[in-house]
Amino acid sequence: MLAGTAPDIDAAIEKVCPAAVEHKLDGIRIQAHRDGERVWLFTRSLDDVTARLPEVVDCVRAMPVQTVVLDGEVIALDEAGRPRKFQVTASRTGQRGDPERLRKEMPLTAAFFDILHLDGVDLLDEPGSRRWEALVSVVPPPARISRQVVDNAEAAGEVYAQALDAGHEGVVVKALDVPYQNGRRGRGWLKVKPRHTLDLVVLAVEWGHGRRRGWLSNLHLGARDEETGELVMLGKTFKGMTDEMLAWQTERLRELAVDENDWVVHVRPELVVEIAFDGVQGSTRYPGGMALRFARVLRYREDKKASEADTLQLVREIYEGRS
Repeated sequence: MLAGTAPDIDAAIEKVCPAAVEHKLDGIRIQAHRDGERVWLFTRSLDDVTARLPEVVDCVRAMPVQTVVLDGEVIALDEAGRPRKFQVTASRTGQRGDPERLRKEMPLTAAFFDILHLDGVDLLDEPGSRRWEALVSVVPPPARISRQVVDNAEAAGEVYAQALDAGHEGVVVKALDVPYQNGRRGRGWLKVKPRHTLDLVVLAVEWGHGRRRGWLSNLHLGARDEETGELVMLGKTFKGMTDEMLAWQTERLRELAVDENDWVVHVRPELVVEIAFDGVQGSTRYPGGMALRFARVLRYREDKKASEADTLQLVREIYEGRS
């Protein structure tokens, strides 16, 4: 089954609600078949990759079943559990060297999200909610996709933000009542990914709390107003940051600080950061009258000056649907 596309979370939930919202991984789609102790793994193009993925074979073989067909992804994760670049996963899946050596050098993790057959019973025509119940009964949590059932756009947006914060592509919004439609992009599955990125200037930053205590975390983001030359705030974000990035930005922003007397540290507007976001919404909270939705940090652009950052006018074009 293939997913259609929705422009944003609100549009997806408008079409499908209540819904299951699952993290969308940038991995390799696989289908796992098991009959007794025999396991086969196939890619979307029907390549048999069983011999290349012994860790996934072991995962499927350990499940308390006799026969099963599972739909999912395999992905390479780093030591912190964040996804490595797609090329790493693709390279490992495609290599034909010693599988045990490759397994040690670059292990892959399976994340199953659907089940088509279980112990003699075909589940293709069962609703999505029933298939998920069957999947949960045999697939352990570490091998299941992260999923939450929601009944409103705000809750779906939280799951979306969590997925992006974890480094994933976005989410798939799934109807609870549809059968498995082979090869189709039906109304049942809708993928949502960030549609835009902007290079913005860090205007200030807030000290973190909880696990981020002691680090400068929540960035205040601004765009250039071409008409006045001023930097106009569009929102805040602490999403998408690794521990390494938090440590680096704490040191760098303290160098740029013009005051450190409160939990908000104002800085010289010199540091440019690349931000991914879901969309732009109207807001009375910020002076530009707009705010970024579900913003997250991709990387810092030390190769850019603040004068080269993206403009308020560009953000307004995105808000008005002209870009």
